[in-house]
Amino acid sequence: MSVSTCLIVDDSRIIRKVARRIVEGLGYEVDEAADGAEALAYCTSALPDVLLIDWNMPVMDGLSFLRRMRALPGGDRPKALFCSIETRPEKIAEALAAGADDYVMKPFDGDILQSKLSEVGAIAA
Repeated sequence: MSVSTCLIVDDSRIIRKVARRIVEGLGYEVDEAADGAEALAYCTSALPDVLLIDWNMPVMDGLSFLRRMRALPGGDRPKALFCSIETRPEKIAEALAAGADDYVMKPFDGDILQSKLSEVGAIAA
């Protein structure tokens, strides 16, 4: 069986580093993108199994990236988790409507991330 891949899309190097450590610990092969445009370029050549997406980023925000990634051939396949400090229910609903599978509040830890990935079927519980 091939190793599952995860793309972490966040403009914060620290957040990417923390998230990378967590998902690598869950057995994922991890790549990183600093904004939505970089992530979209990555996804046009290879779609990851899982995406962790920040909301507010320069160049292209997480919502715009998610909508464009979902429109790619096979773009419905990756599990997408929004990771944000955004707490307003209408914003969370907007992310889910754009194609997010679930939502993770920042700051998150390994247990929270593992449980969310498990809920969306990205890892075995």
